[in-house]
Parts: sequence; structure tokens; C-alpha cells
Amino acid sequence: MSKSESHQGKNIAIEEKSSSDGYVTSKQIAYTIAEAADDKKAQDIVLLKVAEVSYLTDYFVVVTGFSKPQLRAICDSIEQQIAENFEREPIRIEGKTDGRWVLIDYGEVIVHVFLPEEREFYNLEAFWGHAERIDYGIESSLNL
Repeated sequence: MSKSESHQGKNIAIEEKSSSDGYVTSKQIAYTIAEAADDKKAQDIVLLKVAEVSYLTDYFVVVTGFSKPQLRAICDSIEQQIAENFEREPIRIEGKTDGRWVLIDYGEVIVHVFLPEEREFYNLEAFWGHAERIDYGIESSLNL
């Protein structure tokens, strides 16, 4: 499946192919992001598969950090892991300076790193409640 999306005025072709073809899937990127956030002790890691309900992206990864330095560390870990594993850089990063809600846009995966108050206030999981929800901690423990 191929999608064409517009990000900052650029059309980007996004390919959803299986890893057996040698291509990286958006699911692989989302799980790598979740693992990178988990490495920095992020909590309440949730993947929302929004591909069936939105043209914006395939997945949201939503995580909580408990201080501004931890949010920056989570974001740095995510950027580093995605760059090392997939040779990808974010299309856009918003909020890293303020550090209360950081958005990292990889095109087919968008990451939301929140402080607890902001996550509760914006409640993206409820807003996107019709999307498939994958609780990372539960999902990863089932795969052991």
C-alpha cells in the first residue's frame, strides 16, 4: 500500500511494505520509537494505529515523561534510535524547547511526548478513541 502525504508543502510517498521485502514498515518504526522511549523510563506508552481512520499518519506513539529533562532525554533517544536503525530524520519537531508536549513527526509515525498534566488535558487517546490502541507494555510482555 502506498500513501502520498503533504508535510510542510512537500509531497512524500510513504510505502507500507513488509520487512521481508527489505523495507521498513511504519509498525517497525512505531515499535522502535516505543522501545527508545521505554529505555528512558517513559510511562504509559501507547501506540494508536490511526491509518484506518486518518490520512495524517499510520501511527501515533504517545508517551509520558515526568520532567522536562526526561522529555528531552526521551526525544533524544527516539531520534538517535530511528537514525541508527532506519537512517531517518524527523520531518519536523515541535515543542522541544518548551518541553511540556513534544511532537516528533516521521511522516508515517507521529510521536507525542507529554508531561502528565498535558497528556491528561489533551487526552489524545480519547480523541482518537476509534483507532486501534496498542498498550506497549502489555503488547511487549505478550511477545516474550
